[in-house]
Amino acid sequence: MRKILALVSAVLLLAACNSNPDYSPKPRGFFRIKFPQKAYRQFDTVYPFTFIYPKYAFIEKDMHPQRNDSKLVNMKYLLNMQFPQFNGTLHLSYESITSKKVFDELTEDARTFAFKHTVKATSIEQGIIHNSARKIYGIYYTIEGNAASSLQFYITDSTKNYLRGALYFNNEPRQDSIQPVLSFVKKDIDTMLKTFQWKGE
Repeated sequence: MRKILALVSAVLLLAACNSNPDYSPKPRGFFRIKFPQKAYRQFDTVYPFTFIYPKYAFIEKDMHPQRNDSKLVNMKYLLNMQFPQFNGTLHLSYESITSKKVFDELTEDARTFAFKHTVKATSIEQGIIHNSARKIYGIYYTIEGNAASSLQFYITDSTKNYLRGALYFNNEPRQDSIQPVLSFVKKDIDTMLKTFQWKGE
């Protein structure tokens, strides 16, 4: 009886192994994301700058200023552009430039904060922002890999005004899963920078 059971088990095992010889594990899937239609509105309030931003985002004053890693930041001008549909935030911090020393410290801060992500980043690319007609100059950092922040930038008129931005998603940083959302939001940030103006210029 034992020999018969062993034989039956062996036959079933062989049949199971040979039923699909071309089997390979499927890659992990992600939920399909439905993107909203691109539409924009003007940000023009008491702050010393204006730009357009997407209607599916909202801007609020940062209620947790201790999270900002620059000691120079004017606490009156900390803003968050929230993308609730994507669980992401573009942190914006503005500072008045009062001296060359302050200007140098601010621009060095921006570089330091971007390159803090070197440990998890596969690469960090720097792009020059230059628009002399609107007095906007700066650097755009594209951070590849599983870093906490995928995009950072700063812009300035080099004399009076400085604004830094850092994009974060409030979930585990996985480049492959956030890439479609990141590409979508990057277009909004590019639009913001292309329409950005300092007041009084």
